[in-house]
Parts: sequence; C-alpha cells; structure tokens
Amino acid sequence: MQPTPDPRHTLLELLAVALDAVSGARSVQRALSTRPIRGPVWIAAIGKAAESMTLGALEVLGEACRGGMLVTKPGHADPGRWRGLGIEVRFGGHPLPDAGSLAAGERLPASLDRLPAETQVLFLLSGGASALIEAPVSGLGLSELRALNAWLLGSGLPIGAMNCVRQSVSRLKAGGLLRHLGGRPVRQLAISDVPGDTPGIIGSGPLVPVPDLADQVGRLVLPDWLAGWVARGLAERGALPEHGPEMELVATLSLAKAAVVKAAESRGWNVRLYPDLIEGEAADQGRALARTLIDGVPGLHVWGGETTVRLPEHPGRGGRNQHLALAAAIELAGCDDVRLLSAGTDGSDGPTEDAGALVDGGTLERAELGGIELDARTCLARADSGRFLEASGDLIRTGPTGTNVMDLILGYKAPPAL
Repeated sequence: MQPTPDPRHTLLELLAVALDAVSGARSVQRALSTRPIRGPVWIAAIGKAAESMTLGALEVLGEACRGGMLVTKPGHADPGRWRGLGIEVRFGGHPLPDAGSLAAGERLPASLDRLPAETQVLFLLSGGASALIEAPVSGLGLSELRALNAWLLGSGLPIGAMNCVRQSVSRLKAGGLLRHLGGRPVRQLAISDVPGDTPGIIGSGPLVPVPDLADQVGRLVLPDWLAGWVARGLAERGALPEHGPEMELVATLSLAKAAVVKAAESRGWNVRLYPDLIEGEAADQGRALARTLIDGVPGLHVWGGETTVRLPEHPGRGGRNQHLALAAAIELAGCDDVRLLSAGTDGSDGPTEDAGALVDGGTLERAELGGIELDARTCLARADSGRFLEASGDLIRTGPTGTNVMDLILGYKAPPAL
C-alpha cells in the first residue's frame, strides 16, 4: 500500500463517493428503469431525500407524472423548481415536528382521497419522514408531539423503539395512510436509514402495518405521561389491513460502504470492511473505534450504523456523529498516524447543519489554539461536541445530500515510515 500525501482529503473524497452511490435521484431512476410504471402516476415523496428521489422519478416518468406532493425539511427542496409541474412542496419540522408537519399530515391524505381511481401512486420514502408529516390521534396536539419527540431524542432508545412510540400515537404511521389509497395501485420505493433495513421502521412505515405494535411498545419502559398517550393512541388507531404494498429498497448503507471499499482499493489502499452495525452509546463507540485504529493494521477501516446519545437537561451544540468523533479524538490525542471520520449521510447531525467531523491526534491541540475555553471531556459531558470541533476546525459540512442511509464511519491508519 502506498501512503497518501493527504489522507484527510482522501477520506472526504471517499465520503463523497459513498453519497453519490446512494443518491436519491440515481437510486430511483435505476429502480424505475429496471421495472417501469405504466399509466398516469401521482408522486407522494416524504423525507429528507424527497426532492432528489422525485427528480430521479421524473427522469423516467416524463409526462406520465400527473402531479404529486413532496414533503421535506426546510432547505432540502427548492419550491420554484416544481412550479408548473403540478407537484406541491410542503416543509415539515425535523428533528422535532412543527406546524408544517401537521399541515402536511392533513394535506397528503386529502390529496390521495381526491385522486382518480385509475391513477397509480408512486410512494417515495426516506429518513426524516417520522417528524416531517404528522397526524396525531385525538387529544394530542403539536405541543404534545414535540414533548414526545424531544423525550425520545434524548432517551438513548434505538430508532426502532422510538418509531414504535411515534407509530402508537399517529393516524398515518404504521400503515395508517393505507386508509387513503382507495384500492389504487401503489409502488413504494424507499431509502433505508434504519438498522436491519426493516420496512416498518423506515419513516415509521406509513404504508406498512405493524400487527404487533401494542406488544412491541408494551415492552418499553416509558414515563407515565407518555405511556398514557400511547395507550390512548393504540385504542384509537383501530384495525388496519394486514398487508401493504411491497417496499423496494433502492439505497442502503451496505451499498454506500461497498462503494467506499471499491474506490479505496482502486487507490491502492488496504481496506478492512466491518459488516456489523455500529450501535449503542456514541461516546463508547468513539473510544472503541479509536482503539481499533490505534491497535489495528494500516489502511482504511469502514464502519456504519447509528449510535445514540443520552442528552443532559440542557445539551449544547452537536449530534451523535460529532459526539462519537470527539470521544475518538480524546483517545487519539498525540497519535499522528490515525484519522477518523464520522458523518450522517443526510448531511446533518442532530439539530445542526454539520454532517459530522473528521478528527485526528491533533484535534485537541488545534481546539486549544482555536480559543476553546472548555476542555474536550467537559464538552463531551455537556453534549457540546460541535462547539469543540468548530474550534479545532474538524467539522464536516456537506449541505443536504439527497440521501439518508444512517451514518458512515471511516478510519485511516498510515503505514509505518520506511
């Protein structure tokens, strides 16, 4: 393996390769070209990758598209692009739902109800949909939804458990939207942002019934106020069809990791791919991955997954990727041959516009030179990793990526000097 003159730059290049391989536009275009749709089509796209996925669909559908609705996060779509195409753009809140989420939750079912019977619906789903479109059961409003989601985001629960709670209090999630399809033909394409690529968890599964939802959520330990809301929601949801349309996964974390491996090997790098998902507490994983790099073989190490962070009462700036990266940076301090990149493939990390960070053995020293007043461990304890990593110059900002396949973690260890 030949050493690279600038491994930091190459790691960022490999991140770009991964994002391109799972782009919403490319993935949907490939799926519809392989298996075309006939007849008039109405598009319902929900998630952070909604615009990109819709653009890919239009490349194939052309005039067969008879309009649609696109629901995404502010900054992830340009409404002007869709004027004259009959596609309505709605913005919802993320990671906490807002009034736009509720408006989209009323508008989409009503639009589906009015469609001609012969119109096929193309449903495009990507991560973020759980917050972007909301229709809570009776008795719950926006303040309750935001309190519920804020508790979930700081609970440390895995995404599957979080979405079980969200599904329990929603009229649209866990197959609830099936009530508005009216027997029309449906094609469902999705980008997976969840461990195991489980259809019912992606976007909380608007077209995926969960028959054992009550059993799943019943196994969770919830505060009394939230358990009461869940019980009320489950009682109101009522019966749903046992099955929804097939969910076709058009982009996954595995595809992104495979693209990185191929690109790195073409550069002459030794590569070690780790198939198991990185899960659990972000700081613990950051420390463990740093030790793996320090003690491991030279070359590129490729991981992916989705960690969790148990937030303090008043968290600072950051997200799980920045939290993981800062914990790794503390472990890597003084090691000049190791680097670690951790980034959200959607281009955001927690409630920030940063995707993550790329740290190394000099991160702590650079932050001190950058004027940070708090030490790294204090920032980590306060969930204020973004503040520290901004001072060190290690934050990664990609902007909206048009995809979302969980988090990608790349580690590099330089070969020994000759």
